[in-house]
Amino acid sequence: MEPLKHGKYYHVYNRGNNREDLFRSPDNYQHFLRLYEKYIFPVADTFAWVLMGNHFHLLVRVKEEEEIKVLPKKTTDRVGNHCQGEDATLSAVSNPDSGLLGKKPDPTRQFSHLFNAYAQSINKAFGRTGSLFETPFKRIEIDSDRYFRQLVIYIHTNPVHHGFTNDFKDYPWSSYGYIISVHSTKLLRDKVIGWFDDKANFIEVHTKNLDLELIKELIIE
Repeated sequence: MEPLKHGKYYHVYNRGNNREDLFRSPDNYQHFLRLYEKYIFPVADTFAWVLMGNHFHLLVRVKEEEEIKVLPKKTTDRVGNHCQGEDATLSAVSNPDSGLLGKKPDPTRQFSHLFNAYAQSINKAFGRTGSLFETPFKRIEIDSDRYFRQLVIYIHTNPVHHGFTNDFKDYPWSSYGYIISVHSTKLLRDKVIGWFDDKANFIEVHTKNLDLELIKELIIE
């Protein structure tokens, strides 16, 4: 599959191999987000995301090459923060980018590092073997403002579509709450709200029917 291109917007999504669950406990969701911060924030801006059972959706912009910083020459073999209980082993995965220290990370490889690191941690924690994710990970370039808006709504309301909750606003593992919040976030909150003119309209349009036909080529079912 074609590598991610600098400066382009993408819908990145994937699911568990053979539709296997990717997330089995709240600690799993939290650990994935810690790894996401480690591997993806340095190479891509994030606008919307949702994690659900056996799949996830992300809306990102890959940074221009000049926006990506060189990896520091000193790093640690630990990823994320300390985990409690059953998932304590999840923070002790070896660092796959150790050979790139002093160089700029490649965005496509960073996504692969994220998925590989997470899969290794889940395999170790639950005594499983083999691929956790379908490969290669799916990515579709987005080039229309209408697609942006519809895709953001699709991502945030997906938990209702798949029966995880009756009200998407109550679902904890999506970016919706971070966007309407006043607390600090690494999401590009202002830009997302700008696509909807203002926060009030952002909230309102999420309650209306979604035009799936418009974005059918950008989604996975």
